[in-house]
Amino acid sequence: QRQLVESGGGLVQAGGSLRLSCAASRSIFVSNRMGWYRQAPEKQRELVATISTSGGETTYADSVKGRFTISRDDARNTMYLQMNSLKPEDTAVYYCNAYPSIRYAWGQGTQVTVSS
Repeated sequence: QRQLVESGGGLVQAGGSLRLSCAASRSIFVSNRMGWYRQAPEKQRELVATISTSGGETTYADSVKGRFTISRDDARNTMYLQMNSLKPEDTAVYYCNAYPSIRYAWGQGTQVTVSS
């Protein structure tokens, strides 16, 4: 029933790493550029990274460039976000969706907490 399911979040210390996964419905995954988004408490949701339908081109927010890597596996209808050198300011609920995100409902997200 759910079209977008995020997983892989957790609690880590600053400098640590996490790998997030996004299982998307085939109809969404194969037809859209995809993105990872995050929302911290009391803040607006922001775009973290995007990846083209082919996986050959990616974009990153300046705040995560050089630390995060987005990828996709078309055979599994799954997208990933490898997060290294995590900082406390990365703490947020992370969501996946198409980019732009206006066509589909948001999933439950996965919580990432980075301690100082």
